Amino acid sequence: MKTLIIVAFLALILWNLGAGLYYMLVDRGTTRRTVNALTRRIALSVALIVLVVVGIVTGVIQPHDIGG
Repeated sequence: MKTLIIVAFLALILWNLGAGLYYMLVDRGTTRRTVNALTRRIALSVALIVLVVVGIVTGVIQPHDIGG
């Protein structure tokens, strides 16, 4: 379940990044949709980092060495 939540967050982050690029190319700076999409992306990224840290602190997520 935790992997699904993390993957869903990553998918939403990528979606908002793509939306920001699309709005930047289509709107040509006439609306604030680009800023809003990129603001949502930053908020989702911060929320994901906070969730991972909380998961590690509470023991839900067990960090491990790479290749070890």
